[in-house]
Amino acid sequence: MADILLRGQDITRRWGGLVAVDRVSIDLRRGEVHAVIGTNGAGKSTLINILSGEIPPSGGRVELLGQDATGWSQPRRAQAGLGRSYQRNTIYPGFTVFENCRLAAQARTPRPWRWWQSAQACPDSNAAARAVIERVGLQEVQQRSAGLLSHGQKRQLEIAMCLATGPEVLLLDEPLAGMGAEETERMLALLAQLKASHAILLVEHDMDAVFRIADRITVMVNGAVIASDTPDAVRASPAVQAAYLGGH
Repeated sequence: MADILLRGQDITRRWGGLVAVDRVSIDLRRGEVHAVIGTNGAGKSTLINILSGEIPPSGGRVELLGQDATGWSQPRRAQAGLGRSYQRNTIYPGFTVFENCRLAAQARTPRPWRWWQSAQACPDSNAAARAVIERVGLQEVQQRSAGLLSHGQKRQLEIAMCLATGPEVLLLDEPLAGMGAEETERMLALLAQLKASHAILLVEHDMDAVFRIADRITVMVNGAVIASDTPDAVRASPAVQAAYLGGH
């Protein structure tokens, strides 16, 4: 059985009288892409925000790499090995691709005591930036300003910036949004490559892509899980068909 790197147990989040996430349990394993799907308002973004440490749960427990991380801040979880991307681009458009990745790498291992040394001269950060740029396939544009990249390249850059922090768990929020067919294929190939060494949570609306790439799918409706299984089992589930996929 693959290593469980991130686990949510009975995660609940209430906003006043509204239950946005209702006792959701989820395991993320190294070597797997675990997709979370559901209509708008199903609780997907709230769940990923709780797992990443952006908002606290009202109840339940989060374990990261075998440790109770429920009370950890987002920076502490990031330092411990959790990376995430967002629905909107979070790059520095005026900096080059390389500079974006170098800055992300520096955040992983800040060196405030080396105040006399230029950040640009840090060999570890530079090496990490070069490695992740090659891994995501952006070598040819690494000196281009990030704001001039295509939409798909910007999403690749976000993944590279995530990887530069050295995570073992990746939480990816709609990385395929707005992509054309060719860009989607590149991103799916990248995710397939990354899953061997990472546990990946994928929140995505592109169902064709989800059923191609996911090893496991969790389906949420009104904050609760109605199914969590292999893609074939989820596709065949009458409850899922009725609530989300539109089958009979």
